[in-house]
Amino acid sequence: MRKLIVLSFITLDGVMQAPGGPDEDVSGGFRHGGWTVPYLDEFANNVMMEQMGRPYDLLLGRRTYDIFASYWPYHRDMDMGINKATKYVVSRSPMTFTWEGSVQLQGDVAEAVRKLKDDDGPDIQVHGSGDLIQTLFKHDLVDELWLKTFPLTLGPGKRLFADGVIPAAFKLMHCATSPKGVIIAEYGRSGDVVTGSF
Repeated sequence: MRKLIVLSFITLDGVMQAPGGPDEDVSGGFRHGGWTVPYLDEFANNVMMEQMGRPYDLLLGRRTYDIFASYWPYHRDMDMGINKATKYVVSRSPMTFTWEGSVQLQGDVAEAVRKLKDDDGPDIQVHGSGDLIQTLFKHDLVDELWLKTFPLTLGPGKRLFADGVIPAAFKLMHCATSPKGVIIAEYGRSGDVVTGSF
């Protein structure tokens, strides 16, 4: 069984919308696209290279897929395996693909993802895809969270931990901090939430 790993850039208040540029996702009137750029450095780049330097497949929502498909096929020199990965796309509308290795998931999303996880193959990474991630959380399909938390708040915006989140415990597997204050942490699913009193 392969793991499903959510990789996300988030702010201190949990916003994940449009980390890469002003026009990436302006839905809801979002005005702060590109908020990661001032904090990116060689340290953060090396972490991304390591995380994406191993074999993986991608699971993407339609909006993120369209953003990636308009960029990565034309930047093969720096793609970190994205072009080689099988790209599974969740969309209700029929799709025609020009980006090699793209496959549309049909029917019940949770069931389709469970089948993917049961298949042989590399781990599955999820980038962006905020709406899809809520479905994955809701059906307890996320095995690991690889988060880069940036030292700023944005207020309004799409959040990583939104309507799909269920009570779930995670364990910290790795943590580091970049010179510019980005906390890079990897968490693994570790069962149910345990409560107590003090």
